[in-house]
Amino acid sequence: MLELKGVARHFGGVRAVDGLDLKVAQGEIVGLIGPNGSGKSTAVNIITGLFPLTAGEIYYEGQALSRVPTHKRLQLGIARTFQNIRLFGQLSVWQNLWVAQNSPVDRARRGFLSRWLGGQKGVRAEIAELLEFSGLAARQEELAANLSFGEQRRLELARALAAKPKLLLLDEPAAGMNHEEIGQLKERIVQLRSRGITIVLVEHVMELVMGVTDRIAVLNFGQKIAEGSPAAIQNDPLVKKAYLGGA
Repeated sequence: MLELKGVARHFGGVRAVDGLDLKVAQGEIVGLIGPNGSGKSTAVNIITGLFPLTAGEIYYEGQALSRVPTHKRLQLGIARTFQNIRLFGQLSVWQNLWVAQNSPVDRARRGFLSRWLGGQKGVRAEIAELLEFSGLAARQEELAANLSFGEQRRLELARALAAKPKLLLLDEPAAGMNHEEIGQLKERIVQLRSRGITIVLVEHVMELVMGVTDRIAVLNFGQKIAEGSPAAIQNDPLVKKAYLGGA
C-alpha cells in the first residue's frame, strides 16, 4: 500500500531523514521508533505532504505522491494525528468532529449525489459512531479545551477517523496517557485494523508498540538501522544501543 524509496528530507545541513526505504502492506500495523530527533515525525510529515521531499519518492497504492498536495493525499485516504494536539479548543467535542466531517476534502469525497441523498443525517450518524468508538459520547457537548489530556488524545484520533482513512499515521498517540488509557488505545488500534485500516505507529511507549505492531522499523539520525518483528527488534544489539538502553 505504501512504499518509501530512498526518501530524504534535509533542513540545510541537517539530514532529518536520509535515504529511508520502507514498505507497508495493506492491513499491517507498522511501528516506527527511534530516539528523539531520529526523524520519525519528519517521515510522517513527508508522507502527508507537510514537508516536500529532498530526494526519493513515496508511492501510495502505486501512485507517486511527490507532486500530490496534502489535501489531495487526504482525499486518497491518508490521514494522521499530530504529536502536538491540534484541536479547536473553543468548539465542543461534537463540533470538532462535525468540522472534520464537513471539510472541503470530505465534501469532495462524498460527491454531490451522496450529499443530496444522505444530507446531514448521515453525518450525524457517523459522528455518533465516532463518539462511541472513542468513548466520548458522554462528553460530546464539552469544549475540547476542557477535556483531560487523554480525552483530547482520543478526540484527535476520532477527528482523523472522520476522514475515513485507508492509511492512518499515528504520531505518538499515547503521549501523556496513563496505563489504563494506553490499554484502551491498544484495543482501539486493533479494532481499526479489523476494519481494514492500515496503520503506521510512531511511538515511544514500548508497551504499546510491542503489543500491536506486526513489524517495526527503527530510525537513528534519519536512517533506518533495523527492521523486523517486535521480538527481533527487542533483541537487536543496534537497537539496544541506540534506543532501548542496552550497552
